[in-house]
Amino acid sequence: MAASSVLFCNPLSALRRRPTAVSAAGFPRPLTVATPLPRSVFLRPGLRSSTNLLLRSSSPPRTSIRDVDSPADEPPPVGEDSALFQLENQKVVMLMLILVFATVHSGLASLREAGEKVVGERAFRVLFAGLSLPLAVSTVVYFINHRYDGTQLWQLQSVSGLHEVLWLSNFISFFFLYPSTFNLLEVAAVDKPKMHLWESGIMRITRHPQMVGQVMWCVAHTVWIGNSVALAASVGLIAHHLFGVWNGDRRLAARHGEAFEAVKERTSVVPFAAILDGRQKLPKDYYKEFLRLPYLTITAVTLGAYFAHPLMQASSYGLHW
Repeated sequence: MAASSVLFCNPLSALRRRPTAVSAAGFPRPLTVATPLPRSVFLRPGLRSSTNLLLRSSSPPRTSIRDVDSPADEPPPVGEDSALFQLENQKVVMLMLILVFATVHSGLASLREAGEKVVGERAFRVLFAGLSLPLAVSTVVYFINHRYDGTQLWQLQSVSGLHEVLWLSNFISFFFLYPSTFNLLEVAAVDKPKMHLWESGIMRITRHPQMVGQVMWCVAHTVWIGNSVALAASVGLIAHHLFGVWNGDRRLAARHGEAFEAVKERTSVVPFAAILDGRQKLPKDYYKEFLRLPYLTITAVTLGAYFAHPLMQASSYGLHW
């Protein structure tokens, strides 16, 4: 499931500034539903500006194209331009992209044991990543470019303190999302990849940390963005990871048999459930299990990706997807 963690790999998405029109006096004023909207404002995604949520105050998302009346003398858009005005289709496209990614990713994961016997562990890892990563990147780019399209369902960005709570929740989610980085050499196929029975670190809290981390990420982003595109993305991602819970347990049981059943008895899918009912005992020096290079790498990469967010957005907008 490692490649699925690449999806949406940055803390809370930065908010685009609302488009402005110029008044008769020459001063910019916010667009409203009564303001004629030049088509060029939305035909060039690369020109859309954004503001970092951590460093700037929150503002409502931009007015949707479908809510703004076009000038009467302007002909209706045709061809590629017309697709920009079909905002209700964005959530369908979002779900379809996730479905394609999930099918390839989970399908290859299910074929891993048979595939490794044919081409070897390293070659299968390269094949797995070579097919999964481009699909993940295309889904990420589409989400970044269209996350404020669709129907606005709620608007909570003005709630005091909400951004900070969601940002912290999102940051913590990455410690759940990337448990497969315990052996970085296996991830890069330098060492032969293996199916491990981890029972330390984050695994003591939940046996399926990627699912928990993805749910945390989706809840944070959906609450903040509050529209149909974000909701569709969250539904698709959570459904994929819930399937991964069942599929992952099935594959581990087939590979490790009784050893996995023993680990299953001492761990839980629901976070902290095994700890609370006494099946999982935390050692006194439990914190030391987190003082490892993979967890430090997760911290550095997550913070680095956050501060590089403007560059990531500009790159995504430049693709015009």
